[in-house]
Amino acid sequence: MTNNDVFRRLKYAFNYNPEKIILLFNHVGVKVEREDVSTWLEKDTEEKENLSLSDEQFASFLNGMIIENRGKKDGQIPVAEKELDNNIVFRKLRIALNLKDTDILDLLKLAGFNFGKSELSAFFRKPGHQHYKKCQDQVLRNFLNGLFLKHQENQKK
Repeated sequence: MTNNDVFRRLKYAFNYNPEKIILLFNHVGVKVEREDVSTWLEKDTEEKENLSLSDEQFASFLNGMIIENRGKKDGQIPVAEKELDNNIVFRKLRIALNLKDTDILDLLKLAGFNFGKSELSAFFRKPGHQHYKKCQDQVLRNFLNGLFLKHQENQKK
């Protein structure tokens, strides 16, 4: 999945408006314009590849979500990673949303994707660990679908 795909899914799952997205970036000292947000939310096309959300920008957005939901750790602003993969994105979302393994498994099940706890824990290990496993797009996509479904249910209540 591209950063823009995940960004769009998070926007719709949490019903973020452009002002809220700009605020999330501001939490980590990154200034973005409304036009940037609109561009990132557009569907990906080949001619718009250069308008993609970079790994560092997307990491800043995720760090902003963490600060918004959990506060600053020791008053420090987290440094955005230069390179992201699905495991890092998944870990940052887990931290931002304060999710436990059972919460994540429930979200995956809500999306119709059954997954084991040991399989899940492999995604959150350090890359050199013998039980580390790369998170595939399918798992992240189903997790985001589960988030969307859960938050849509909560908004109906």
